[in-house]
Amino acid sequence: MTKGIKITTIGGGSSYTPELVEGFIKRYDELPVRELWLVDIEAGKEKLEIVGTLAKRMIEKAGLPIEVHLTLDREAALKDADFVTTQFRVGLLDARAKDERIPLKYGVLGQETNGPGGLFKGLRTIPVILDICNDMEKLCPNAWLINFTNPAGMVTEAVLRYSNIKKVVGLCNVPIGMEMGIAKLLDVDHSRIRINFAGLNHMVYGLDVFVDGESVKNKVIELLTDPNNSSFVKNIEGLGWEPEFIRSLNVLTCPYHMYYYKTKDMIEKDEKNAKEEGTRAEVVQKLEQELFELYKDPQLDIKPPQLEKRGGAYYSDAAVRLITSIYTDKKDIQPVNTRNNGAIAGIPDDSAVEVSCIITKDGPKPIVMGELPVAVSGLVQQIKSFERIAAEAAVTGDYEKAVLALTINPLTPTDTIAKEIVDEMLEAHKEHLPQFFQKVEA
Repeated sequence: MTKGIKITTIGGGSSYTPELVEGFIKRYDELPVRELWLVDIEAGKEKLEIVGTLAKRMIEKAGLPIEVHLTLDREAALKDADFVTTQFRVGLLDARAKDERIPLKYGVLGQETNGPGGLFKGLRTIPVILDICNDMEKLCPNAWLINFTNPAGMVTEAVLRYSNIKKVVGLCNVPIGMEMGIAKLLDVDHSRIRINFAGLNHMVYGLDVFVDGESVKNKVIELLTDPNNSSFVKNIEGLGWEPEFIRSLNVLTCPYHMYYYKTKDMIEKDEKNAKEEGTRAEVVQKLEQELFELYKDPQLDIKPPQLEKRGGAYYSDAAVRLITSIYTDKKDIQPVNTRNNGAIAGIPDDSAVEVSCIITKDGPKPIVMGELPVAVSGLVQQIKSFERIAAEAAVTGDYEKAVLALTINPLTPTDTIAKEIVDEMLEAHKEHLPQFFQKVEA
């Protein structure tokens, strides 16, 4: 008889946790979770209690023998874990709101994982994830780290490069959202769809798309020339592509490409939204208040449908599908962030890429995609350079590297603006960026 699995979720007080719990309930036959440890920090204690109590009700309703533990003690939560999932936000939504508002003052896109916002989320997050990796080495050296924390690509890059944890997989719900969106577009079941994904997190392309093993890429691209079909992620409104552009590009884009191929339009839209209803973080803060009010209801024992508005659709499908496939050595194909190992030509083998992989008990085995099309390879290379230098800045607290990273990001117009944004955002996030201030004070 198996002893069952211990799963530790860091950032357990997240509004996404019911998604994850629903996933564990649905797949219990394949993935016999014995203990689920939800861990958070003092600032997240109230949310942890609310979400954790809902998780217990959901599991009780399902009649499953999963023990749910709520704790602020990360070490106790990590001890002997089999899988560690990370879904935390350093500085909470207030920090995200600064990431979104400050760049807009300079006419630069303010967004959670792209441009200055992505840089500063990475600078705040990477030291924390590396700290978690140190704990894992001591307390659960054989565990898999499944990282959902954004910017997932940059965070995975940092773990591969600056920690001793080799069993790490970065995960995002964008590829599975694209699969679901295309299944809907073609009116077929999701299980019949397969996309060859290659690129980076939030910079991933679908090189081909298959239904029952037959390529339907041309048909899908034709459907995507309709502006109503261009976005598959709840929190990014599609503006539609020029048909000539999308046909000629001849690969599937992800919703985040809007920020690069329609930068001016997206800045104008974000400026308008920031004035009228608040930035995305401010909208999410209101959504979260409503969600946590719902979660408090002692009668609620399912994941409420309102959670989909939060933008995390298919998160549990992606996360639990991945964990199950590693645990059962399923050898199915899933898009994840992992070490390149030659899958995408022109990107270093030791860098993190987002690519279709065969998922085994030894982790993801990237499928060789070869050269990216000329039309997209340059942008992918540029973002990889940005991620590498940003990760180095996060680890070293090197101010000049932070300015360099932002200057080479394609969303930043000039080095002068990059420096001004870095200066203002360093000050705004000072509390969560000690690595940049210790040297100055010393």
